[in-house]
Amino acid sequence: MKNKDWRLSSSTIVPAVAAIFVAFALAACQAPAPPAEQPAAEAPPPLSAEVEKAAAIIDEPLVAEHVARLASDEFEGRGPASPGDEKARAYLAESMEAMGLEPGAPDGGWQQPFEIVGITSQLPETWSFIAGDGELKVKHWDEYIATSGVQEKSAEIKDAEVVFVGYGIQAPEHDWDDYKGADLAGKVLLMLNNDPDWDPDLFEGNRRLYYGRWDYKYISAARQGAAGAIIIHTTPSAGYPWQVVQTSWGGENFELPAGPEPRIQVQAWLTEDAARALVALAGHDLDTLVESAHGRDFTPVPLGVETSLAMSNTVEHKETGNVAGLLRGSDPELADQVVVYTAHHDHFGVGEPDESGDAIYNGALDNASGCAQVLATAKAFTQLPQPPRRSLLFLFVGVEEQGLLGSEYFARNPTFPPGKIAANVNVDGANIWGRTTDVAYIGYGKSTLDQVVEAAAAQQGRTVKGEQFPDRGYFYRSDQFNFAKIGVPAIYLDTGADFVGRPEGWAKEQIEEWEKTHYHQPNDQLDDSWIFDGVIDDTRLAFAAGLAIANADAMPSWKPGDEFEAARKEALAALAD
Repeated sequence: MKNKDWRLSSSTIVPAVAAIFVAFALAACQAPAPPAEQPAAEAPPPLSAEVEKAAAIIDEPLVAEHVARLASDEFEGRGPASPGDEKARAYLAESMEAMGLEPGAPDGGWQQPFEIVGITSQLPETWSFIAGDGELKVKHWDEYIATSGVQEKSAEIKDAEVVFVGYGIQAPEHDWDDYKGADLAGKVLLMLNNDPDWDPDLFEGNRRLYYGRWDYKYISAARQGAAGAIIIHTTPSAGYPWQVVQTSWGGENFELPAGPEPRIQVQAWLTEDAARALVALAGHDLDTLVESAHGRDFTPVPLGVETSLAMSNTVEHKETGNVAGLLRGSDPELADQVVVYTAHHDHFGVGEPDESGDAIYNGALDNASGCAQVLATAKAFTQLPQPPRRSLLFLFVGVEEQGLLGSEYFARNPTFPPGKIAANVNVDGANIWGRTTDVAYIGYGKSTLDQVVEAAAAQQGRTVKGEQFPDRGYFYRSDQFNFAKIGVPAIYLDTGADFVGRPEGWAKEQIEEWEKTHYHQPNDQLDDSWIFDGVIDDTRLAFAAGLAIANADAMPSWKPGDEFEAARKEALAALAD
């Protein structure tokens, strides 16, 4: 490892772990949080040597060992339902059993198995669009990516008209409807990525909401009875380059078994250049169409372009699973409530080789690192003189990369009633670039968990900031989203912006360079460039926050008016029925 000085002195350990602040949390989980602009909460006094000793278990050798093992070629990229996936799940269960946790799955075992449907589509080399005597052909992989929207042996759109529908959003609370009642049955909807972001009074400005996510777009199109939907990709609007679309959607795609919900036949992406050529074929200019979508009075624009696309699908029903370990709480009255730590264990398995010929998508940062952090956190909890008052569930979920499927399945089939899940602490990707004087909190300002994180960070001499990239919609892109949908307040910490000894803007440069060259690529591997100081700080912070929540008198809550407040109230009301 690049950072060899991992044996932290006791003077370093104390500020890193003194964030375990039970007395503060007893009140913090009940009080409304101050605005984000205010200074971080005053640091509470450090607690016992026993608690500090438990936190000191979280160190580089422990975390690095788990990352190295899970991201090794032995696990073959941990593709869902693959032999590598089975090995990863077994490793996680064995690791938790070795540290003395109880099995936490519903049947008393370590794993919560669930069915997934794998769909591999055979697509034509080119996709044709016709307008009058004109024709445009876009190349598969280079210009278009498409997947089946149905779990059947074939999917097809035939002689369907293409209609530009702006952002494809219906949001009554924002007085926004891109469809305006248009008859779009059987059409192919061409739509923009993201949500309206040019006005702070619209859709929370540049902070992307769920309306800006690709899965919402396809669901929205299906509600209109459309045959297919095409999202126009740009790196700024997606938050990632075209290569991520290729690797994420270009192979076998997984879903939970279909229900009665409406579905489109084809889910597709086009590059920006291909989309420009498509609308030009129809006699339109893409920039002009985009500008027309920047208002509530927008109405769908039929392009006078027809298209057909047929694909054959290999459909396979497979099984994967979530892995769960439980530490029972020590308070007879609160032990039936739980704090859930999550990290997703899956990645992309074996896929398209890179320029070096490497075809194993090891997923070291994404998300062997998160699994390692949660395992280390679990071990720290087992070192306490007695467990916290509430129970703790350490949950490693599957198939996150293709739609948060494992956490969705758990949210539908939780081991604790949603009203008894105090909070979710989700860990997805570590800070491998060094120490920071701050921590980014995705979802900052949404719940009373703000004060818990602020106090934990203050004990480390750090401040809390909102997410660095609010336009990328990270709150809706990782597993805490499914917990939020059933009402559970969530903590999702991310890499800070202010690195010790580095100039302003350095963090953004590192993250964007990593996304450009490593994100969802075979070279996401553990190597000597990783610096674990920041990983350890953030893991200890997550441990401290979870301990405070688990020991507090009251459970956290969403801020009044938050989008998930109603779900929390419903979950709590269900306990009284």
